[in-house]
Amino acid sequence: MYQEQRSQLVEAAPAGAAAAEDRPAIQAAERPGDDHVQPVSSESLHRTITGIITIAPFIGLGIAAWQLWDGLLHPSDLAVFGIMYVLTGLGVTVGFHRLFTHRSFKTSPAMRGLFAVLGSVAIEGPVISWVADHRKHHAFSDKPGDPHSPHVNCTAGWRGMLSGLGHAHVGWLFIHTDRGCHERYAPDLIADPVVSFVSKTFLFWAIAGLALSFGLGYAIGGTVDAGWTGLLWGGAIRMLVVHHVTYSINSLCHFFGRKPFATGDESRNLAWLSIFTFGEAWHNNHHAFPTSALHGFGWRQPDISGWVIRGMERLGLAWDVVYISEARKQNKLKAAAAA
Repeated sequence: MYQEQRSQLVEAAPAGAAAAEDRPAIQAAERPGDDHVQPVSSESLHRTITGIITIAPFIGLGIAAWQLWDGLLHPSDLAVFGIMYVLTGLGVTVGFHRLFTHRSFKTSPAMRGLFAVLGSVAIEGPVISWVADHRKHHAFSDKPGDPHSPHVNCTAGWRGMLSGLGHAHVGWLFIHTDRGCHERYAPDLIADPVVSFVSKTFLFWAIAGLALSFGLGYAIGGTVDAGWTGLLWGGAIRMLVVHHVTYSINSLCHFFGRKPFATGDESRNLAWLSIFTFGEAWHNNHHAFPTSALHGFGWRQPDISGWVIRGMERLGLAWDVVYISEARKQNKLKAAAAA
């Protein structure tokens, strides 16, 4: 595990992965100050870009609906969608989240670069920004300072609930007053030459991912038209689904579902969402043991991302994988039941 300075508020982890603590990677003060927030040079520009990225996939959805209505959907379109959904989804879940944010396992610089690229192709922001925001979320989960809690600054009643869910789902993307400071929350990634390079060249990888969708459509469908519809389904439609599946972890998984572990926040397990999120929806499990490479505990909790990490470990592509013992899980369950 990486060792970070206390002055950066990054928790020093034990040398062996088997001894890793079930705590967030970030330890923060009770009330965050301005030094916890990433400064933005042009907030209106960022809001405009965010708006375009948010709205454009819905335009693509309208085009896809017309395509379906006219019977123009090709099998190659669904193939491109599936390939790009899996690649970018795992780039976010295995790469951005479990590898870079929580350091649940170690891998080679080449694999780190690959996961950083795949996560960037999802177009959810540069890897360092994504990680800083998520580490800050864990540091202040459902408390003031959490960038995307559905419970902070919300009024009572169903209107307050809807407002909170809307903020946690997509509204927070347009607000920069609680975004995680890169130097405070991601100093390890800034110092990593591979990850830092991919983060700085985010726009290139985002465009390259769209080009890949076109190329896959052309290669599978065999025509330029198949390339353009591949771009639609592997680009716009895939972005729409991946984005809102990811956003649902921030919103739905902090409001609905089961809460077996006492975590001090409102994180919950939402079983029906687990397949679409590749295991991320076992969110209460994750908040109980943030460094765990597995979010699903047992065969009844499918965790595709965890299976990928286990597969990488068996192939020698991942090591120092963090697993949580059954005894520790049971102890935490008993503590929750006694509370």
